[in-house]
Amino acid sequence: MIEFFHVKRDIPFMSYGKLTTAISLVTFLVAVVFLGYKGLNFGVEFTGGTVMELQYGQSADLNQIRDSVSAMKYGDPQVQALGTTRDVMVRLPATKLHTAAQISDAVLATLKKDRPDVQMRRVEFIGPSVGDELVSHGITALVLVCVGIVAYLAVRFEWRFAVSAILANMHDVVIILGFFAFFQWEFTLTVLAAVLAVLGYSVNESVVVFDRIRENFRKPQMRGREVPQIIDNAITATMSRTIITHGSTEVMVLSMLVFGGPALHGFATALTIGILFGIYSSVLVASPLLLMFGVTRENMIKPVKVKQEAVV
Repeated sequence: MIEFFHVKRDIPFMSYGKLTTAISLVTFLVAVVFLGYKGLNFGVEFTGGTVMELQYGQSADLNQIRDSVSAMKYGDPQVQALGTTRDVMVRLPATKLHTAAQISDAVLATLKKDRPDVQMRRVEFIGPSVGDELVSHGITALVLVCVGIVAYLAVRFEWRFAVSAILANMHDVVIILGFFAFFQWEFTLTVLAAVLAVLGYSVNESVVVFDRIRENFRKPQMRGREVPQIIDNAITATMSRTIITHGSTEVMVLSMLVFGGPALHGFATALTIGILFGIYSSVLVASPLLLMFGVTRENMIKPVKVKQEAVV
């Protein structure tokens, strides 16, 4: 394994386990309060609205389109490219004062003043029932992912590891949703995709740490150590790997956040928050939970059954 550095002495992470768990509990509860008090600012996909597909004769200026549509006061528009620089999608929230046809005609007339080469390819109205269906499907996907994670970790390790990992990962998800609720950032399908990606990403880090913990339980030189010392050694041994993988991933996600534009902003924001808290939860939440659940060497090493020879 490639290492930037090698720590000779184990860092006593577990001695701060109660403190880090308490901090995580407080942040979790604060996020829940914001979710209950403010709620999520759902995007057009969930609340319904008008979706327009436009085609330009030459490359379109997304910022100019966004400014022109925003000036019409129909709500906060979502403007993004559709595969090419000439194809553009514009999404506007639902309004009781205007129909989808009236909104699309007005938007097309406004945009033609700036660029006469623009044409309307398709107009679609998303009703509230479709939004409710997407919400239910999103919740179902989240639940199925959690169930799959628990089943996988329970088979690969032991139930204490599965419960610890899923609690830590749900901590990450709620924190992300809490940020979006507090700042009222728009919650779209791409943000939901990022939340599901964070779940898988956090599980990967937990599995790496758990694998090293299991190896330590089986090493002869670790037999005289206490469980917290074994876990500290496992986390310390994986620190270099964690910095390399998460650091490189975070650089890529930050580049999307800075240079990806409005279309990727929500997705990159959710991933940025999720990766940072995923590192924290995998090390300072999941591992202390293992201690709270009473993991022991016997949980990881099955006793060898000695066969008794038949007496003749």
